[in-house]
Amino acid sequence: MSNALLSIRTDDKTKREVADFAASVGLSISAFVTVILKQAVKEGRVVLSPTLEPTPYLEKLMREAKADYKAGKNITRTTNKAELEAYLNSL
Repeated sequence: MSNALLSIRTDDKTKREVADFAASVGLSISAFVTVILKQAVKEGRVVLSPTLEPTPYLEKLMREAKADYKAGKNITRTTNKAELEAYLNSL
């Protein structure tokens, strides 16, 4: 795979913040930018919001859990640590 140089300009603070974030997820700035660019091209969009959205599968599980809670189904209540530990050890 050949490499092409892409040069961008940003302020020092942004560069440091991007470098710190990239390092926190185990990437160099170059690798981080490459991942972001490839994702944008693949999906045909750029998400600029930091909000997290549940997947459809997680939304389904959340609806089921809410329905179970309302119905009192699959709910175990304990009143102290000893009861909780006894219940968890019984599983």
